[in-house]
Amino acid sequence: MRYITVEGLSFQYDAEPVLDNIHYHLDSGEFVTLTGENGAAKSTLIKATLGILKPKKGTVTISDINKDGKKLRMAYLPQQIASFNAGFPSTVYEFVKSGRYPHKGWFRRLNKHDLEHVQRALESVGMWENRYKQIGHLSGGQKQRVALARALAMKPDVLLLDEPTSALDPELVGEVEKSIADAAKSGQTMILVSHDMNFVYQVADKVLFLEKGRILEQGTPDEVFNHPKEERTKEFFASYSKQYL
Repeated sequence: MRYITVEGLSFQYDAEPVLDNIHYHLDSGEFVTLTGENGAAKSTLIKATLGILKPKKGTVTISDINKDGKKLRMAYLPQQIASFNAGFPSTVYEFVKSGRYPHKGWFRRLNKHDLEHVQRALESVGMWENRYKQIGHLSGGQKQRVALARALAMKPDVLLLDEPTSALDPELVGEVEKSIADAAKSGQTMILVSHDMNFVYQVADKVLFLEKGRILEQGTPDEVFNHPKEERTKEFFASYSKQYL
């Protein structure tokens, strides 16, 4: 089932073009990654897809229902988590628990199944032992991990992640990427912005390579990394050490 269809999307800040005639789609169970050099407009594409930014031209069509005929749920994790509400919820555990409420309704109690989701999500990002800490006492990297845990606990139909490991210490990157890979293996539909080419090669179903606001090339990781059609794509991936597992 097709969840997202983007056709002829263009966007500009003031008079400066940023996205140019973008076409792509996301199907149920598909893991799409956006990659390219800094400034290629990957984050802008995610925001325009979500409607956070209004396109100048083109259309974005998002399905109203999921593959089971229920209302489609989407979760978005931006690149940087500036702050959390210092009032409610106040602790790491309460914040991640709030990700389960869309399944239940805000005034219904969470059951054992919901709380197991919360625990697994916190454990997957290495924050279970910090579950009772106040949100305001966390570092920027810890906040990023908690926000990812909340998104994972939600079990959304579509999960959009904009460089979720960019604020993390190197020793934590592998732990969080494993959580993302596990979600992909379970059938989670995702769009991920990432500069970790090794990770992208191993887990993505489809890679979109962006260059100056255009999708220069798209295909499977093998097609884009090892058999690119465009010369610029060849140059970009030649700059990375291809020690894939």
